[in-house]
Amino acid sequence: MTSWTGRTAVEIAAAVREKRVTPREVVADHLARIERLDGRIGAFRTVRAEAALTAADKVASRADLAELPLAGVPVAVKDNLAVRGESLRVGSAATPDAPAAEDHVTVARLRAAGAVVVGLTNVPELCVFGTTEGVHGTARNPWDTSRTAGGSSGGSAAAVAAGFVPLALGNDGMGSLRIPAANCGLVTIKPGHGVVPAGIGEGDWFGMSENGPLATTVADARLMLAVLADAEVPRGEDHGVLRVALSLRSPLAGGTVSAPFASAAREAADLLERAGHRVTRAEPPYPLSLGVTALGHWTAGTAVDARGLDPRLLARRTRVHAAVGRRFVGAAREGTARERLRQRLEPFFTAYDVLLTPALARRSPRAVPWHERGWLPNVLVNTAYSPLTPPWNLTGWPAMAVPFDALPSGAPTAVQLVGRPGSEARLLRLAEQVEQLRPWRRTAPLR
Repeated sequence: MTSWTGRTAVEIAAAVREKRVTPREVVADHLARIERLDGRIGAFRTVRAEAALTAADKVASRADLAELPLAGVPVAVKDNLAVRGESLRVGSAATPDAPAAEDHVTVARLRAAGAVVVGLTNVPELCVFGTTEGVHGTARNPWDTSRTAGGSSGGSAAAVAAGFVPLALGNDGMGSLRIPAANCGLVTIKPGHGVVPAGIGEGDWFGMSENGPLATTVADARLMLAVLADAEVPRGEDHGVLRVALSLRSPLAGGTVSAPFASAAREAADLLERAGHRVTRAEPPYPLSLGVTALGHWTAGTAVDARGLDPRLLARRTRVHAAVGRRFVGAAREGTARERLRQRLEPFFTAYDVLLTPALARRSPRAVPWHERGWLPNVLVNTAYSPLTPPWNLTGWPAMAVPFDALPSGAPTAVQLVGRPGSEARLLRLAEQVEQLRPWRRTAPLR
């Protein structure tokens, strides 16, 4: 009997469109794997087993089945985006338990394309931190379950890396797609501002937060991005020579990048140079004030999202984060610091087509109850291991995480690709070259 877990979304959708398998069979296979293994991983806050099977049958009966780009593909949705009939908890005890009346626009687009939502995935409270744990569960890295999957789209990344679904929906406000993707060996793209509808929380963290795909292949990521954007994402030039800048230093003053992650970026640079691209070691002109700007926007976004919630039901780290952020809300909303950063970095991206960096500075923290620890330890551990992602939320420019090499534990390492506005297709094509030249293991070897 053929199992459909571990297949790509492209493979599944083609098989369903050609009626070689039914959506119910595909979804049932994935639900069985979730039931068997998610107790060890903690990817899902809630699994919609009956609703997903019913939805699968509806997909099978659609008159346009043969045209659906995601026909019968099981997907997971991050628990800060509304799914009709399910509560939206955002990792907190302070949020209401009432079911959502309508799907978020991105969820609606996935369903319209034939995807089947099998569940909502765990997030840290209010999606603040780069580790995923809290009152609704802890998301672990399927490659090394002693470590966090990352955050804040940690449950979504864990679900894909564990083979529970081929695709998951997440979002990225300071690295929340790229951090867990890098931890879990996945491909993701944080699209540039305005490419995909946002509508995340109370104001999208001042326009910094973007919805995007988590996948095991570049083709799957491109397909899901096209559905989310409601527009075709071109493949880009197959043979264009790109000017690639390699940077190995932390954008935040005083930060360091550990040897395995720096080595992965250097090896990726060598790979791209051998493929014909012009690779140069060059450092973007990050301002010394970048850390303060990032902290101000990060905390201010939480301050806005926490308004109206009972502070007694929030974890202490969340309360402190919001309290710190209240003094920065006005400046963050004004956007002057972000505009200055864009102006400072624009000449660099005139000289270079793509920036290549490590995706993380070091391996992910241990999967412990970080939500029960103080605010400062959380901030320090987050900034120490993920300092390379925030600049590109502040600018609003597209950025990817792409698997590359592995740690001694077997857990993946990854690199980050960054481009100027409108360069999503270019980044995807470059990532596809990396994938072709240095293929990665797509899912963790869970048994």
